[in-house]
Amino acid sequence: MDDRHVTLAHGNGGRFMRELIEEIFLRHLGNAHLDATLDAAPLRLPPGRDVMVTTDAFTVQPLEFPGGDIGSLAVNGTVNDLAVSGAEPLFLTLNAVIEEGLAVETLERIVASLARAAQSVGVAVVAGDTKVVPRGQGGGVYLATTGIGLRIGDRRIGLDLIRTGDRILVSGPIGDHGIAVMLARESFELEGSLQSDCAAVTPLTLPLAGIAGLRFMRDPTRGGLATVAHEIAAATGFDLRLIEERVPVRDAVRSVCEILGYDPYYLACEGRVVAVAAPEAASAILDLWQGAPGGGEARIIGAVEAGEGRVVLETAIGGERLLHELEDDPLPRIC
Repeated sequence: MDDRHVTLAHGNGGRFMRELIEEIFLRHLGNAHLDATLDAAPLRLPPGRDVMVTTDAFTVQPLEFPGGDIGSLAVNGTVNDLAVSGAEPLFLTLNAVIEEGLAVETLERIVASLARAAQSVGVAVVAGDTKVVPRGQGGGVYLATTGIGLRIGDRRIGLDLIRTGDRILVSGPIGDHGIAVMLARESFELEGSLQSDCAAVTPLTLPLAGIAGLRFMRDPTRGGLATVAHEIAAATGFDLRLIEERVPVRDAVRSVCEILGYDPYYLACEGRVVAVAAPEAASAILDLWQGAPGGGEARIIGAVEAGEGRVVLETAIGGERLLHELEDDPLPRIC
């Protein structure tokens, strides 16, 4: 039997499946909460705090890209959904759907990367499952996760709290992940050192617990900054005015977008936070972010205004253009 690649036998419930789980998944992900002999994991959570739950799936191609891979992406993407909802992430579950023929060496790199990402943010993988599908029916490996966390204090944030005059912030340059994955996937003969921003945003969200004027947070993944802005505009009926000169975009991202016809406002990020806050709170958030890991390039990029639910970009030359709601997916399979 070929021990260098995953086979259908690795998913049949027998010895090969047990060995795959023990030698790769448990060896890298083992922790005090993970017991492979149980069908369900007991979790003891402190009373009196809201439990926050999220779920996600990851199908990125290629599986490994500059700045990350599907393993680190699965952890950070799930953790970030909890973090921007005002929660402290604690636990993850992991489901791996593996395609027959995937190199075992590749799978081990991905699981090791996933384990490092989980350890770095302090979350434990407490349960999981593996399945193997026939060759040609998967993209190497798909990962599905559930994240569990606890709401920080009694703070509630939400779209319904947003008011006119509130400021809009972003924690760093936009579009890095989308362009990094696209360049790794396609043969455009473009060279550069651009990396995905794939990272946990907890260093940016946890310090905001005491800021009363924080209204809303979101991580701008699929559809990017423009899609988050439209979500806010649709829910509130307000206009969002973004100032082009204030929105951080790396020169490399801007150059690739100009060459290939992409718009950085619609490109995915995987380690950024978009926040809406009252004016006095926005300044405090900016100070905290600029002193935190991953927040050095944070900016206040616009404001919420009375209007008709539009997203308006004030351009560098003094004009305006509407950022329309995304319809087609410019870069599929980026998360």
